Formats: sequence, structure tokens, C-alpha cells
Amino acid sequence: SPGGRIVHYGVREHAMGSIMNGMLLHGGVRTYAGTFLIFSDYMRPAIRLAGLMGQPAIYVFSHDSIGLGEDGPTHQPVEQMASLRSIPNVMDLRPGDGPETEIAWRVAMERTDGPAFLALSRQKVALLAREGSTVTDDAGASPLGSADGLRRGGYVLADASSGAPKVILIASGTEVGLVVEARKRLEADGLPTRVVSLPSWFLFGRQDASYRDEVLPPLVTARVSVEAASTFGWSRWVGSAGRSIGLDHFGASAPAEVLFEKFGFSVDAVVAAAKDVVDG
Repeated sequence: SPGGRIVHYGVREHAMGSIMNGMLLHGGVRTYAGTFLIFSDYMRPAIRLAGLMGQPAIYVFSHDSIGLGEDGPTHQPVEQMASLRSIPNVMDLRPGDGPETEIAWRVAMERTDGPAFLALSRQKVALLAREGSTVTDDAGASPLGSADGLRRGGYVLADASSGAPKVILIASGTEVGLVVEARKRLEADGLPTRVVSLPSWFLFGRQDASYRDEVLPPLVTARVSVEAASTFGWSRWVGSAGRSIGLDHFGASAPAEVLFEKFGFSVDAVVAAAKDVVDG
């Protein structure tokens, strides 16, 4: 750009990540760059070095799931979330709606001792009826939790309407809206259900044990995680008695709504899984 603020890297993700590191090491600027989540593979060495050097690069990764649709399995990320989460000192942020995305950007900008990435959707996301939001719930349910909970990595988005929860639904990104809808069905069927939004394993894993146990009570072992990506690592949060709905194979070329239904990312599938884990 005329102001020198925008670099058109082209299809050069590794160079882009390396140049970001160089600029940060020089000082005086904050760097961010964007590409599809699948192409984070090309810049992984630079991301790893940013984590190693403690440099606050920000990566804005779009098209974060099979929701990419007709571009097909070559462009649909599967293992990238698990891969990036495994790099030490790299902060993952997969927000579930607009308010969470705003907080995620603030959290990424506030970080000064290492890199962060935002994994963002191509497809539409749910408009959630949060506290203080102009969005209302047609069913007249209690407002959902504040997106400020993202700052702690995970938080209770919606709690059981009566008593302690019998099952906990955990999700990130666009799948948060899906589990909110599944909770309505489960509650209507008489099953007290909590929804936990878990946009950042990095942040949630660094909370004290008392907070993590408050969000995910150890006595509630019936848990279902939902993320349109590899299930690798989710056992840390769902435990041995829980179940993970994810994608442990490559995607396919089809409209997003067709793929989500075909691969089990539906209200019916989440409700069935929740009832199964409750029944043991």
C-alpha cells in the first residue's frame, strides 16, 4: 500500500511467516498476516520459530474446516488445528461468533511473549443471544454467557436449566452454535445440559485447576466434544467416558451443509451422542 503497511506476499506462506519474524525481531511494529488454515502447513517452520523466540506474530487463518465446501479435500483442513496446538508457546483461538472473534483479536494483540492464531470460518456462524446482546432467543431462554469468557480459554456458555448438568457439550468455532441448538433438544427431553465454549486450549490449560473444574466438573463424566477437525487431543477434555465428534479422515467436495450432515455434524448426531454417553 502507499503507506507501506501492506505486503502482497503472493502464495509464499513460508516467506511470509519468516519476514514477520524478522520484522518483529527488528522491533517497532506488530505483524499479522492471513491465509487459509490449510496453508499453515507451509509456514509451520516460521510459526515454530516465533513460538521458540517468543515473538508475538498474529496469524489470521480463514476457511477453517470442511465448511470450505467445493474446493475439496486438498483445501479442507483436518489435522491442522491439532498440529498447531501441539507447537509450544503458540496460542490457539477458534472463536464461535462475532463477539468471541472481537475478544480473540484483543487477546492476540495483548500478547507480547509469543504468537497467536485465529481460526475463522468461511460459512455463516450463529448469532448467539448473549448477555447484553441485541440478539434474542425465540424460546425465551436465559441469555448465554459473555464472550469475555474467551480470555480464560473456555467458559460456561449455557448451563443446565435445572440442577447440576447430566451431560456437557463442548465445542469451538462454528460448532458452538450447533451444540447450543442440541442443548435445546436435550433440555426439552428432560436431560440437564451444559454447553462449554472452548476456543483456546492454550489459555484454558493455563487456568488454575479450580477454574477448570468449575467449567468441567470432574463428577460429570458424560461429555461430548464437537469440532470439525481431527479428534486428536480432545480426550484431555472429554475424558475416557466421553465422546468426540470430529473428522479423522479427509473431507470431500460438496456444499458445506451437505458435508456437515454427511460427516455427522448435526443436531441429531450430537443429541444421540449425548444420550449415549449419559446411558454409559
